[in-house]
This record gives sequence, C-alpha cells and structure tokens, in this order.
Amino acid sequence: MPALPTARVVRFAAAGGPEVIGFSDRALRAPRAGELLVDVVACGVNRADVLQRRGLYPAPPDAPPDVPGLEYAGTVVQAGAGAGGWRAGDRVMGLVSGGGMATRLLVPADEALPVPACLSPEQAAAVPEAFVTAWDALVRQGGLRAGQVALVHAAGSGVGTAAVQLAADAGACVAGTSRSADKLERCRPLGLRVPLPVTRSTREAPARFADALLAATGGRGADVILDLVGAAYLDENLRALAPRGRLVVLGLLGGAEAALPLARLMERRARITGSTLRTRPADERMALLAAFAAQVLPRFDAGRLRPVLGALLPMSAVAEAHALLERNETFGKVVLRW
Repeated sequence: MPALPTARVVRFAAAGGPEVIGFSDRALRAPRAGELLVDVVACGVNRADVLQRRGLYPAPPDAPPDVPGLEYAGTVVQAGAGAGGWRAGDRVMGLVSGGGMATRLLVPADEALPVPACLSPEQAAAVPEAFVTAWDALVRQGGLRAGQVALVHAAGSGVGTAAVQLAADAGACVAGTSRSADKLERCRPLGLRVPLPVTRSTREAPARFADALLAATGGRGADVILDLVGAAYLDENLRALAPRGRLVVLGLLGGAEAALPLARLMERRARITGSTLRTRPADERMALLAAFAAQVLPRFDAGRLRPVLGALLPMSAVAEAHALLERNETFGKVVLRW
C-alpha cells in the first residue's frame, strides 16, 4: 500500500499568547469521493485565528481544535472520485472552518474555487475570507445597489479593503471609518469617497461618525452598513442608517452586548443582520461559493478587484503575524507562505 500523505501544521499547544504557537506533523488519509488533496502554498491570517489562540473562539466540531487557518491557496495533488472535474495540478483556493494552516489539506471539491489567472498563490490566499465575507454581507444580505450609500467600518482591514472595492464596483458611494487617517487615504484608490476618521471608542467617549456621514450624504445616511466592530458602534450605526437601511454585523471587536434603541430602529424601518461564514451548513457554503465564483471571480482578471496584501511573511513568522493583527498595524490582509 502507498504511504499515507503527511502534513506540517501550525499548532496551538494551549490557549494563550504567541508562545503557544508551534508546529507538528500529522498524517492525512487519501481523498475520498468528492474531496481534493491540496498542496498549500499560502494561507491568509484572520482575527478568528488570534481569538482561537486565546481560547475565545473555539473551532467548530468539524475542524481540528488546535490548528488554525480559515483560508488557503495551492495546487491539487489528488482528486477523489466525483470531484467535479478538478484535476491534479489545478490551482485552487478556498475557505475551511479550521485547520487551513497545513502544508497539505483535504477539502470538499464543491467548496474549492479556481484561482484567477492574474493572481499569484500568495494573492489568492488573501481573497476567500475577505471577499466572500464582504460580498455576501454587502450584496446578498445587504442588497446593495448602484446609487446607494455603503458605510464600511474598519475600512483598512482585510474585509474592509475588499468591501470598499466591491461596493465601489457595484456603483455605490462608499464611506469608511478607521482610527488611522493614513489607512483611509490608502483606501481612496480602492474606491473610498467619504473618509470618516474616528477615535477609539470608550464608554465615556463613544466613537462618532453618524453626523459626518449624514452631512456628506445630504442627510440621507447609509443604505448598507458593514460593521466589524459590534456593540460600541450600535447606536451610531442606527443614527447613520438611511430609511429602510440594512446593518450587517460581522465582528465584535467593540463588544458583544449593547442596548438596542428600538424606537430608532422602528423610525428608520431598518433591518439588522448578523453573519458569520465559519459555522454555516455545508449546503449554504456551497451555494454561496458557487455564486461567488460565477459573479465575482471574473472581476479579478478584468482588473476591477484586487486583493490587498498588507504583509507577506514566511510561515515560520506566524507569531509575528498574530502580533501585527493584535497591534492593528496592517492594511489589508496578512498572508503566510510555506
């Protein structure tokens, strides 16, 4: 019998600081029907990885509890039966619910995405989590259309830089917040039209951006708000919403609980949606990725979208990558290369 494939993986020895990050070797089985075995070249780093390392965001049951990684890019080594036409040598990228930081990875063939010809593996590793998350939130859930106003919080983040481009490409007027004026300036070439610098939010001095947005939009406000902050921005978000506006909450960096001003929600006839990709059922993920492949991926080769790499590091520097995210020193995505 041929030897089983093995993978080198990033591993968290326990919950804690960067000192818990290490590496180990793990055996892999051969791909089953409908699966691909992928040689991974590069992986995107996400805040979910940092939270998982701290013990604050456990992996779902179908993912290894001690191996981080939500996105990958690489090359198919072997395709199982019924793998949807994928062949050895095909370039792929995609999302996983965990365990993506491995030199080899087993993935469902139906959830793999082809890498656009214009992208390197490192660039491709910066696409799945940021662009799928942002497109799903803005368009599929938020219903963003041409001529509307989109407000993107944390505009300089990985999801933020993707959302700014997607909203501008949809024909929307794009506003964005950041605590860094430099990041907002760097978002302008991506399509940002209304930069909204904010200070760090505290209970005594919450962040303010609604008045500036209303002034910039002639009192209209935002039709869709993509929120990566959470509780600290809830009140201002509702003030900033246009009538019938949609608030899509994707992150909780500013807290998970806040009082909801129902009168303002009713007055705006607004809608609030919470969203995460990691725990979605497989059939929902497959439908989302199929729609993304058909409707969004061609825009990369057309030059309408591009991944923004804030840092490209060797996998041996994974602890440094975590530190960069924790210090909020990055613009766009952090990518690690094996």
